[in-house]
Amino acid sequence: MNWNNVLVFLLGFFSCTLFVFSINSSNLEIPFGTGFVVSNYLEKAPSDWLGEEDILILDDRVILKLEGATLSSYIDSGSMNPTLDENANGIRVVPKSEKDIEVGDIISYRFAGMLIVHRVIEKGVDDDGVYFIVKGDNNLIGDGKIRFEDIEYVTVALIY
Repeated sequence: MNWNNVLVFLLGFFSCTLFVFSINSSNLEIPFGTGFVVSNYLEKAPSDWLGEEDILILDDRVILKLEGATLSSYIDSGSMNPTLDENANGIRVVPKSEKDIEVGDIISYRFAGMLIVHRVIEKGVDDDGVYFIVKGDNNLIGDGKIRFEDIEYVTVALIY
């Protein structure tokens, strides 16, 4: 082991940590991590559907200004843990077009009569048009190409 490399890493890691905490004078929360990927669990975060102006926090309730939203619940299949399990409540919307869906989004699509909930890991175009490759966060391989007409919902919020 090259101790110089370890020392440089630790110096950079702690310097960055101190810098981030020193500039954070607001109420922003900082996800803490080393930058090392432990698993392929999350390649990109979902796209933003709600701005701060769309979220009203009152003393006795939270109001989300989101047209056409419905509530979703899940079974614990393990494929989307720890993001989704039977204790999570999802808020979902029906996407209007392929442009509404981005890499990182969690979608629900119909396959063999079942409603499957997985994350979009790739978006592309082939001879048949726009396609999406989706995968459970804990799955090793993707589900193959999914077309927009098979997608029923985009999950835009999770409540635990």
